[in-house]
Amino acid sequence: QVRLVESGGGLVQPGGSLRLSCAASGISVRSNTVDWYRQAPGKQRELVAQITSGGTTNYVDSVKGRFTASRDNANNTVYLQMNSLKPEDTAVYYCTASLGLRRSWGQGTQVTVSS
Repeated sequence: QVRLVESGGGLVQPGGSLRLSCAASGISVRSNTVDWYRQAPGKQRELVAQITSGGTTNYVDSVKGRFTASRDNANNTVYLQMNSLKPEDTAVYYCTASLGLRRSWGQGTQVTVSS
């Protein structure tokens, strides 16, 4: 059974940084693509960042140059380093991965960017 657990969210001022973690079990982050999504109030969930099994990272334009996805194979954990945060980054952030045809999601972690 795949389990994904996000952590690291919180309240931060504009321009600040946070690092989100996605601890995985039942799936290898080294062998599978892991995506980071976010959902702001009243908005659709959007793909923010991705790290593929080959280690390639992809980002939505709005976070390019500010967010960095990485992974720790030994700890089977994926990270999202978020710098220069803006109020519009406020959302619940989710990590997700697929094993076969089944996609699993974490419970999400709240990120609030406000002064």
